Amino acid sequence: MYRITQKDLETMTERINKATDSPETPYDRTGGNISANIGNYHLDYAYGGVKLVRMTNTGGAIRVISDNGYGTKRELYNWMQAFLSGMEAH
Repeated sequence: MYRITQKDLETMTERINKATDSPETPYDRTGGNISANIGNYHLDYAYGGVKLVRMTNTGGAIRVISDNGYGTKRELYNWMQAFLSGMEAH
């Protein structure tokens, strides 16, 4: 079993954004303004853990998508694989 890295999680997040036709980045900068990209999936790190979240409005509010809160990289990676597989099955 190999170690799950931040890059592995980022790659999986990119795949989820592509599968859902969601924006690739959480924020866009236009001139001096920054705006949130509604629908973007991205990673949120805190307390030594990580979770998958999705942008819900232009103010930057998020909704937690992964069901285990802040977990280990491996837990989230496995969860994201199942999430993506479920989307691709439809």
